[in-house]
Amino acid sequence: MLTPLLMVLVLVLPALASRLARRAPLHDARHAAAAGLGLLFLFTASGHFLQTAAMVQMLPAWVPAREALVYATGVLEIAIAIALFFRRSRTAAAWAAAAALVAFFPANVYAAFAHAPMGGHAWGPAYLLVRAPLQLFILWWIWALVLRAPQPRGLPAALR
Repeated sequence: MLTPLLMVLVLVLPALASRLARRAPLHDARHAAAAGLGLLFLFTASGHFLQTAAMVQMLPAWVPAREALVYATGVLEIAIAIALFFRRSRTAAAWAAAAALVAFFPANVYAAFAHAPMGGHAWGPAYLLVRAPLQLFILWWIWALVLRAPQPRGLPAALR
């Protein structure tokens, strides 16, 4: 069950580093949040190339060209990750990251029920008690810290 913990660490590390360096005005915090998301997508993409056989087992047998699909989704995750590092493409990349998380979640459900030997999926359906909240946390991260417009400090939202 180490993979979800590593995922959270990779996601939050740039934001924590930014805070510790006391260089966290709102735009820097958003950049750090996007950088963490980019690093997370690079981390998850690495599994597509380093553990391809295990990733193939996360897909039902009826899915055609499973190995090619694993490689293609790895390339997609790398493209999303790279785009997250640039302000100009960040918004589109964040939406693509959110869409990918939603689109890939059924594979995680299948993998948990199939006890696939990737990440924590071998734990079976109980793994979804970790994975589903993790996915929701990452989606929240994308929305609240990367996509949503910065909120001015001071007056409560109701008074602005």
